Amino acid sequence: RFFGHLVHLPPSFFDRQKTGELMALATNDISAVRLCFGIGVVMLTDTIVLTLVALSLMFLTIDIPLTLLALIPLPLMALVATRFSSLIHWRFKGVQAAFADLTGDVQETLTGIRVVQTFAREESRLASFTRRNLSSLEANIHLARVAGLLFPLIQFLAALSFLAVLGYGGSLVVKGIITLGDFVAFNGYLAALTWPMMALGWLINLIQRGIASMERLNQVFSLEQAPVETGLFPEISETKGEIQVRNLSFTYPNSSRPTLQHIHFQIEQGQTLAIVGRTGAGKSTLLQLLLRIYEPPGKTIFLDNRDILDWPREILRKNFGYVPQETFLFSTSIKNNISFGSESCDLERVREVTRTAHLEEEIMDFPGGLRALVGERGINLSGGQKQRMAIARALYRNPQLLLLDDCLAAVDAATERSILQNLKKLRQDRTTIIVSHRLSSIQNADWIIVLEEGQIFEEGSHHQLLTQKGLYYQLYQKQLLEEELE
Repeated sequence: RFFGHLVHLPPSFFDRQKTGELMALATNDISAVRLCFGIGVVMLTDTIVLTLVALSLMFLTIDIPLTLLALIPLPLMALVATRFSSLIHWRFKGVQAAFADLTGDVQETLTGIRVVQTFAREESRLASFTRRNLSSLEANIHLARVAGLLFPLIQFLAALSFLAVLGYGGSLVVKGIITLGDFVAFNGYLAALTWPMMALGWLINLIQRGIASMERLNQVFSLEQAPVETGLFPEISETKGEIQVRNLSFTYPNSSRPTLQHIHFQIEQGQTLAIVGRTGAGKSTLLQLLLRIYEPPGKTIFLDNRDILDWPREILRKNFGYVPQETFLFSTSIKNNISFGSESCDLERVREVTRTAHLEEEIMDFPGGLRALVGERGINLSGGQKQRMAIARALYRNPQLLLLDDCLAAVDAATERSILQNLKKLRQDRTTIIVSHRLSSIQNADWIIVLEEGQIFEEGSHHQLLTQKGLYYQLYQKQLLEEELE
């Protein structure tokens, strides 16, 4: 349930949430809740039943005053339980928070181990781990001190009950008020009652841990998932690929500054649109809005003359192929990474898209070819190979719309031109949007949009923009100069 809720949360949640915190919730906190509602509930039921049976027999068959004497420590136990419950609750929350911090630190270090080693920061990361590990240890010690004091107190109060019964019960036997057999039977019932008394401390600890963890989990469960799509939608297997953007403005959650303002453009089926601009101009944001990774305002983006908010996300995204700036590959084979998102893997199709992405020959050099493992996050591949594999993955389903978000930065200019030529030839009737900082690669686009501070600064074909001698011209001349200097 937790994982199912997690994968449907909006991207804004993951933008601010640490992976280590989520890992701690998914492991330690869920385990604590499982113990609370598993063993905890069984023990609680066992305690209640044993207590009721033992007390009934003691009250009804032996002696009421003796039974009341045996129960004198119970109010003290309740007082101890109330006091220690609160302490355990808050200290266990501290334990979980410290563990989440430690987990996040370990995850970041291992994920970025090459960077750590390249910059010779092993000792620094070790020191960071040691600090967090000590914080986690201290939090556990604070909790253990409370739990370690609770159990002896409960056992001491239970022992007081036995001492009182032995003294007073013995005198009743001597006076002949109860028989020796009754006294022995009473002690047997009291022994049966002692286990629930002694287990009370452990049960309090278990329940408070579970409650504290459930509160942490509920902070995630209380978050709204991406809006549920309701209503009837026609079954559309494929779009034409016509996009219209009308007066689109967008501001990220928890931000007061608009990222995009008053964006207008239109793409016909089979056209190639290029989006360029300085870093932070809003290029990647625009692609994410097309995919509804972030929800755009209504009546601003249309696919085939239909508001994309009226499209079910699953159907909408199946018509897109998307290659983000940061390539993510799974720890599986090359063929499985390329066919990711499809129900089956067609090896012939895999070979076709690797050929288009200029990756086929390099893959054949790997032991096992397409079945070779790429390692965690594609660690066995170069940056350019990972980017080209991401392009092959996006092409595998032959999407009607292809979004390339500056995804060839690690590829040399000649290979980039060759890949784009392949795409132009193979996707003549399909729509492509390219975001790129390398202007030489988008000269053949049907239309080019230049973004500046979230607004369309200028637009036109490559030759038209050069003629205008505006921002595009400046960027282009700057890149030509840089290439000459190289």
